[in-house]
Amino acid sequence: MPYTPIVATLGYVLSADRRQVLMIHRNARANDQHLGKYNGLGGKMDAGEDVVACMRREIHEEAAIECTRMSLRGTISWPGFGKLGEDWLGFIFLIEEFSGTPLPHNAEGTLEWVAIERILELPLWEGDRHFLPLVFDADPRTFHGVMPYRDGHMLSWSHSRIG
Repeated sequence: MPYTPIVATLGYVLSADRRQVLMIHRNARANDQHLGKYNGLGGKMDAGEDVVACMRREIHEEAAIECTRMSLRGTISWPGFGKLGEDWLGFIFLIEEFSGTPLPHNAEGTLEWVAIERILELPLWEGDRHFLPLVFDADPRTFHGVMPYRDGHMLSWSHSRIG
């Protein structure tokens, strides 16, 4: 069976001093699959846009800021992650510079600056604890992972780096 995932971006916006990251606390919609969890900013790619354009658009829509410098940190395949078991393929970005002032909240929840060293203390998707250290580490190589889910739970995690 062909792999036909939903393609999405996920971005982590750094503060000017690179010590904090802008996270969304998904606390605004009762029917949200992510309710109560913290996450980076992002979403589904639109037809006719590349992943960089998608990331810029999503950051602007969710935080009202403009990405001026960003890097692709990795990709993750999430088979079975969707609410109805859909497969997802995510492009993970680090937003290293931006212009504007982030919104305090949006339709999905509250935007909060969190110290990078505290991220793993937050309520996150179980799988985020595996790849988030790769997003913020000093290794310049991109990572490429696969993280299958079933019934909302991570089954395994594996990744490689090239470069």
